[in-house]
Amino acid sequence: MNYEHFMKKALDKANEALSEGEFPVGCVIVYQDRILVSESRTGTAGDSANEIDHAEMIALRRLVKLNEAVDKVKITLFTTMEPCLMCLGALVLSGIGEIVYAYEDVMGGGTHCDLTKLTPLYKNYGLSIVPNVLRDESLKLFKAFFQNPKNAYWSGSLLASYTLSQ
Repeated sequence: MNYEHFMKKALDKANEALSEGEFPVGCVIVYQDRILVSESRTGTAGDSANEIDHAEMIALRRLVKLNEAVDKVKITLFTTMEPCLMCLGALVLSGIGEIVYAYEDVMGGGTHCDLTKLTPLYKNYGLSIVPNVLRDESLKLFKAFFQNPKNAYWSGSLLASYTLSQ
């Protein structure tokens, strides 16, 4: 599978989000070298930001609605930012086999959790995680987001300062 090709598609979705003032997370769900779903983060622009409409969560909801017969273990999800704990849990429970991400989330990333120390539902799950695919391209989007004073989402946070220091 061409990781860079599919990550570029996720970056396209992140660019769309950024152009709408949203946090630049984009993701695509791929099965047998075919994109089934592509989504971007919503719910971060304006005064009523929420922590539910993550790109991965929206994409998973759309995947379910496709009602397509796929072997979910053979699905790869590409995302421009490391999934948080909520998204990681949803991906595991959905049976997704591989996560590929571009930029690490030093503040809220969940992929370094040791699933083997959790309860059986999670610890027996064989999830493959591939970090840093087109990291620099994703970093540029997050820098652009945090440099824009109109974007208040996570402004002044550890993630913002980490991103802007690079």
